[in-house]
Amino acid sequence: QHLFWFFGHPEVYILILPAMGIVSEVLPTFSRKPLFGYPFVVFSGVAIGFMSWGVWAHHMYTTGLGSVANSAFGIATIMIAVPTGIKIFNWLGTMWGGSISFKTPMMFAIGFIAMFTIGGLTGVTHSMVPSDYQQQDTYYVVAHFHQVLVGGALFGLFAGIYYWFPKFTGKMLNETIGQVHFWIMFIGFNLTFQPMMILGLMGMPRRIATYPEDYGWDLWNAIATVGAFTI
Repeated sequence: QHLFWFFGHPEVYILILPAMGIVSEVLPTFSRKPLFGYPFVVFSGVAIGFMSWGVWAHHMYTTGLGSVANSAFGIATIMIAVPTGIKIFNWLGTMWGGSISFKTPMMFAIGFIAMFTIGGLTGVTHSMVPSDYQQQDTYYVVAHFHQVLVGGALFGLFAGIYYWFPKFTGKMLNETIGQVHFWIMFIGFNLTFQPMMILGLMGMPRRIATYPEDYGWDLWNAIATVGAFTI
């Protein structure tokens, strides 16, 4: 498990960093303002890259590492939220007082910030060892992971595709279809993964094919299914 997570957790940050870079390009363009706190955005990205190598065992609190190791990785996980938070506040500072144009790339960038913030905050709950004992291997973990990598990385990548596609093809995209794409995906995404957070806190374990019908999980799973088809 150590070998797997020593690869697995930095890899998650490596996936999100390009999306963060894209959003840092898109927001100033459609806010008609320079990126707020540019050096802080850059150095916080570097800090995330380095710190991501020191948090892998927060996936392993329940494996019997002991309280010292659990505490150390819990603290490291809380600390990596700091440069992430710096980025979010800099992005909000970029939009603050700007002349915002809500074009499709901007919509995906704003969607990225909103969904990534929720994903980041649910990640902080995993850093708390007693809390994580409850959440381990439940749908709450599934929801958190997808909140970051679909709501975060994928929304950021779509922002980049819509932003640069006209530049490298010479063809403008249809703005109406782009807006429809954003809203269908945004609504579908939240319908899919927000119920999973509730399911996880209700105790539904991940990696199961079926479950008894009297556990109270039926409604939220039905909503998540509708959301998945919407996406």
